[in-house]
Amino acid sequence: MNRWAVRAFGCALGCLAVHRPAPAQTPTPYKAPRNGYGQPDLEGIWEARNTAAGSLEAHTASFGIRAGRSVIVDPADGKIPYQPSALAKRDENYKRRAEEDPLNKCYSPGVPRMMYIPFPVQIFQTPGYVAITSEFAHTTRIIYMQRKTHYADAEFWMGDSLGHWDGDTLVVDVGDLNAQTWLDKSGDYHSEALRVVERFTRTAADVLTYEATITDPKVYTRPWTIRMPLYKDRSPDAQIFEYECHAYLPAPQPEAKKQEVKP
Repeated sequence: MNRWAVRAFGCALGCLAVHRPAPAQTPTPYKAPRNGYGQPDLEGIWEARNTAAGSLEAHTASFGIRAGRSVIVDPADGKIPYQPSALAKRDENYKRRAEEDPLNKCYSPGVPRMMYIPFPVQIFQTPGYVAITSEFAHTTRIIYMQRKTHYADAEFWMGDSLGHWDGDTLVVDVGDLNAQTWLDKSGDYHSEALRVVERFTRTAADVLTYEATITDPKVYTRPWTIRMPLYKDRSPDAQIFEYECHAYLPAPQPEAKKQEVKP
């Protein structure tokens, strides 16, 4: 090999060394800031920016409902695992959604629906309680961080919420829910046997990941889970506004004219 070939070979090795890609860096998981109590700080005004309020499943557009993707992460097909006998009621709810949706009657949205209707929520924290207030019709939840058991023989529109910390995640066990709320505008429903386990995790400075596992042996064949990001309002004047709900009233139907009977 002559000296020119040696030089060329050396240059090629040098170029490879210069352009060799750096080893992949594992991203550092986000660490939520702490509040004055040492808890992960979840306080602020948060809002979903998806179409879950219309339907939790993937859906096309229909009257009053925007098209959108499923927010169901389990089961993998993105569908609610209804018992076959429960589907007829869901379908009837959908047909009569304008008149029968509890939100159109100004009833409380229930859990988990409160977290993804198109009204922001504000979270407050203390050592013993977490409060969540919604812009919708003065709806408020109290999460009890020290009580361990649900009430016996009780039911509430917003349920009874018991919380604890699992690392940086707030885990909330919601029981004692009544059967009168829906999960979305499409008529997805539940019975009084509903149990919801929520997980709130701050995964970025402006993102709170919300997850809820829903169990109801009277309506579904198995537990199922939804997950979505909630986004923080960083406006300097961010606040929850007052919203007064007005119940939907169907238009009155004209009375049928009586036919005159001629003698």
